[in-house]
Amino acid sequence: MTVVGLDDTDSRERGMCTTYAAATLAESIRDAGGIVERLLLVRLNPAVEHKTRGNAALAVHTDLDADTALGLAGDVLDMAETDDPRTNPGAIVADCDPEDVPPQVATFSRETIQSIQDPMAATTLADVVGFARCQRGNGRGLVGALAAVGAWAALSDWTYEHIAYREQDRWGTERAVDSESVRAAADEYYPEVWDTVDHESGYPVCVPRTPCPILYGIRGDDPDACRAVADAIDSEPIARRATFVTNQGTDVHLQDAAVDAVRADSAYRVTGTVVETPETRAGGHVFFTLEGDGATLDCAAFEPTKGFRDRVRSLRVGDRITACGEVSEGTLKLEKFAVRELIRTESVTPDCPDCSRSMKSAGRNQGYRCRDCGTSADGKTEQSIERGLERGWYEVPPVARRHIAKPLVRGGFDAPPHPSR
Repeated sequence: MTVVGLDDTDSRERGMCTTYAAATLAESIRDAGGIVERLLLVRLNPAVEHKTRGNAALAVHTDLDADTALGLAGDVLDMAETDDPRTNPGAIVADCDPEDVPPQVATFSRETIQSIQDPMAATTLADVVGFARCQRGNGRGLVGALAAVGAWAALSDWTYEHIAYREQDRWGTERAVDSESVRAAADEYYPEVWDTVDHESGYPVCVPRTPCPILYGIRGDDPDACRAVADAIDSEPIARRATFVTNQGTDVHLQDAAVDAVRADSAYRVTGTVVETPETRAGGHVFFTLEGDGATLDCAAFEPTKGFRDRVRSLRVGDRITACGEVSEGTLKLEKFAVRELIRTESVTPDCPDCSRSMKSAGRNQGYRCRDCGTSADGKTEQSIERGLERGWYEVPPVARRHIAKPLVRGGFDAPPHPSR
């Protein structure tokens, strides 16, 4: 077997898409007489500065010999939008089965999903293990290419995405996709297929807004269901289709950590106690402070997370939660959180048992007294609080969800899920 890894062929402004490059490579391999066993779409660390939209790297698993595959990969790199100086594609070819890559390459894959990696480290490691490589520009894409090569050995939780591509003369123009057909198909196949439509806004999440070649991408746990949704969508003509095995929707980017151990440019799962009431700031962003292990961490739900912010606003000082998200400039950007313990009561000034009016302070350390009735109380009383939250997990809506973040509907969480559709 041969594994070909690709990355960084696209541009934020000029478009293109590395999934399209991989699909093109797969066609070239078949034309050369090879068999493509699978296409792998690997989402890497979402905190990487140079990413485009979803920070995807791709791998093609094939029986074609490595030398021929390397030549075809070089041809595909010539499709990259290298007129954009931030586009620096790379390809790595491994002459081995995907599950038999050297263990240090599998480790590199996991690390690239959870942290920032140096391009020189990728180049050196590829050379040490004897993998062939080619690049354009400074070759920064070799990081993702090597990570894609090692991903099959590194990861165990996989989902699927079926992608339809546009005819090339339509790239960069407005997409013609019938939203009603998308919604109907999404409802029919949910929850096997997820994050197709954002129900609150009605926006078809599966349709990108960038100038890339993708018409739509259908994600889910069942590849046949993903293809069935795609078949039910009314749209402009489709030039090409491909189904990818992917780590999307798996939360594999999250690391369990104590509050005092988080670092910038990685994503974490941290548990602590709310110590400052959530505050809505300019732009509609909601902030609060979490404390754990003697350290504090600011957490934020930004405006694009829409109704999720109301869940965050419902938190109170004393609540214990687990917060998940990327840390940047000292702030954790919430992707989801779990309520572990809720404050259910609060101390309030007692009411007079005779007239039901609120008592007044009788002086420092002297309790409370009703000025009309003369009744007294030693101190404040505990009163139940109506909470807008329950124990369990809450998440951002599909329109704000990162590709790699695990939707609650997939299950496997350690507390009751409250999915957002």
